[in-house]
Amino acid sequence: MERTEIHGRLSVARRRAAHLLGRLRLSGERASGSSPIDKRAAEGAPHASVVWRLATVAKLRVETGHAKTIVFDIPDWPRHVAGQHVDLRLTAEDGYQAERSYSIASAPEDDGVAITVDRIPDGEVSPFMNDVLLVGDQIEVRGPFGGYFNWRTEDGGPLLLIAGGSGLVPLMAMVRHRQATAGTTEVYLLLSARSVDDVLYQEELRALGAAEGVTVTQTFTRKSPPGWDGFARRIDREMLEAVGPGLAAMPKVYICGPTAFVEQAAELLVGLGHTPEAIRTERFGPTG
Repeated sequence: MERTEIHGRLSVARRRAAHLLGRLRLSGERASGSSPIDKRAAEGAPHASVVWRLATVAKLRVETGHAKTIVFDIPDWPRHVAGQHVDLRLTAEDGYQAERSYSIASAPEDDGVAITVDRIPDGEVSPFMNDVLLVGDQIEVRGPFGGYFNWRTEDGGPLLLIAGGSGLVPLMAMVRHRQATAGTTEVYLLLSARSVDDVLYQEELRALGAAEGVTVTQTFTRKSPPGWDGFARRIDREMLEAVGPGLAAMPKVYICGPTAFVEQAAELLVGLGHTPEAIRTERFGPTG
């Protein structure tokens, strides 16, 4: 079915449910349908995460020219862990349904559950979510999901967080969780973006750069801002050596971004001597 045909169906009746969706799942990646929770759901076993709940859009916040954060009020929400994700489902008036998975951007301690949606021009639903969705609209949500790519303050650190583009979202949930709990874990965040116009949470990142125990490093791969004297290239061995804690600190590493980015970063870190067991990865595709 053509994207334009599908997108044309996604009209919202205000004060009615606008059942929603997000990013398509990739086989073998974090939202795999073969997870134990999904398997229990298929067998009919009850579990809080697999129940579809009607969420109300509480806030909308523009992050970049092509990305928006959506904060939901979700009744009876089972508290999530930083790094987890949710499924969203949208149903058109003719009954057509589509689902997507989105990383949770908010800390477990925050009011509401936030996701950040990057607008894909040829996407099926991300243009709808960025351009049409309004405060008060209602959407079907279930979750949280994911028991591998997550972090709690009691897990300790230090943390080396490496993000490619919108792969920053679940990593920011971890940083926000650390800040919300007044944690003291040392955090080293490396963000790779095409340009400053593509950087999510810009003001928050600037504030974090001045926070005790948090180091934020950015690199721009296509266009650097005027007067920029930082990194201006793709991540490489020398960059990782410069921005991360030493091997002796035994950091916990989380990498999120496009598949090629994640694989390259992980290979570079293993080459530097980090153990594969200390590196957790999450990758995504551009389907929107």
